[in-house]
Amino acid sequence: MTTASMHLSESARAASASESRFRIDVPIAPARAARVVALDDRAAAVVRRLAQRSWAHARFYTSREVRDGDGLLHELDGPTVPLDEVLAGTDVVVVLATEDGGRAAAAAIGRICGRRGITTAGVILGDGFEADEAVAALRPYARVLLLSADEGDAFELLTALRV
Repeated sequence: MTTASMHLSESARAASASESRFRIDVPIAPARAARVVALDDRAAAVVRRLAQRSWAHARFYTSREVRDGDGLLHELDGPTVPLDEVLAGTDVVVVLATEDGGRAAAAAIGRICGRRGITTAGVILGDGFEADEAVAALRPYARVLLLSADEGDAFELLTALRV
């Protein structure tokens, strides 16, 4: 190591030409198949806004008729689809809730994802305790459980998961 390189900061050394051979120049592949599910009406409004952004392979749903691992999800402005069909070939499921109304659906989705080895994340939006039961239903299954008052955090999570 030369005297000049000893005085460079870590960041400057990392940006040097000699270190460029260690850089990964290919983009990180997006998740193969992501599903984003809103469990209640306010969460559905957030999911609709998220769905307007550009995503690699994400599909967006609302949940109203899911119980005990069986049921239907509704594609945004599309058909009703059996939960089992939605989760087939899925890599990651992100569940959004703002209240406890979707507790049964959260638990059912979590159980199925757990059995199938599908990564599950939960985003609970709000600043109160309106979704305590939804949190409790997701806690055993979600690798990521984000409680936030800022719906922008849901966008950041989807970005981080490369959906």
